[in-house]
Amino acid sequence: MSEGDAVAGPGLTHLFTMRAALGARLDGGDGPLGRRVFNAASGGEFAGVRLRGAVVPGSADWMLIRRDGAMVIDARAILQTDDGATIHMTYAGRAIFPADMLADVRDPARRHLIDPARYYFRTTPLFETGAEAYAWLNDLVCVATGQLTEPGLNYEVFQVG
Repeated sequence: MSEGDAVAGPGLTHLFTMRAALGARLDGGDGPLGRRVFNAASGGEFAGVRLRGAVVPGSADWMLIRRDGAMVIDARAILQTDDGATIHMTYAGRAIFPADMLADVRDPARRHLIDPARYYFRTTPLFETGAEAYAWLNDLVCVATGQLTEPGLNYEVFQVG
């Protein structure tokens, strides 16, 4: 490759949509790094062309709300496919909301009304499974966009090509 040659960026292929309902929220208060908040999922579902199933209750985000307001996502989910396979999904990322909408973000009755174009919500899912039918997931790099919904969160998960 010579100088000036264009390098093509990676493509994205939609892997699945995940819908998670939020359950318990435990606020650990302000700590040395910011405010630690545990957000549990009470269940949900995921569906795509190659896999579908349920989000197992107990999946959760150990979120850190930094002093500058940025939300640092540190989540783990267990996905149970319709054919009985268990897939462990971990993802990190950031959720950035303008200060003027934080009251609505925290209000389950209003958060779904916020235009997703007004906030930044991105994660990097990774997968681990021993199920042969889904072993291909173990080597993927993915990115996801998040959106607030009335029951919780939706993620559009994409495989990076």
